[in-house]
Amino acid sequence: MKYTFSNGLSVSYEIIRKNNKNIYFRFKDDLKLYISAPMYISQKEIEKLIFKNEESLLKMYDKVKDKVLEDDMIYYLGNKYLIVIDENALDVTIKDDKIIASKRSDIDAFMNKEMLKIFTREVEYAKKCFQKLPDFTLKTRKMTTRWGVNNVKKKIITLNTELIKKDIEAIDYVIIHELCHFYEPNHSRNFWQLVSLACPNYKEIRKSLR
Repeated sequence: MKYTFSNGLSVSYEIIRKNNKNIYFRFKDDLKLYISAPMYISQKEIEKLIFKNEESLLKMYDKVKDKVLEDDMIYYLGNKYLIVIDENALDVTIKDDKIIASKRSDIDAFMNKEMLKIFTREVEYAKKCFQKLPDFTLKTRKMTTRWGVNNVKKKIITLNTELIKKDIEAIDYVIIHELCHFYEPNHSRNFWQLVSLACPNYKEIRKSLR
């Protein structure tokens, strides 16, 4: 079944009959309107209710549509790419503003491989800014509140896997930040002075990471 809103948007809808007193509207990721309705309400009455609640339903549709579009996008080194699934694709390739692969899991594997390669490379670059750094281990994991962590005692630096979505400048700042903790364990004035020597524009980068 189809319903056309006053703005011309046409959507498919499905009525799900239930033993409840109220009627509920919900858009799912397929952008189809699912309506849970009591047994006794007719299709004509339901369409009258859709018309009556048109404004809120259109807002609901736009919200779900934005989420679906965002799920089809991926950020990599500060750029946004549209995910294109092509069953004939032999490798993961980036072309213009698209990332093309035969399946989504290939893109995830590609991103993980790139993350390890880039993080390792940038750590080696950053180390050249310091003297007498201890030998340390580089690890990665997904974190919700921090971009990086330095366990000074165990000599382990952990970078947030989400950092691969940011540009190289931001990645370098986080690495430098964590390396500085080998010299200054807290965020004292001396710590920030040390950060500024290797990354003079660290304040701007910090703002972009918030």
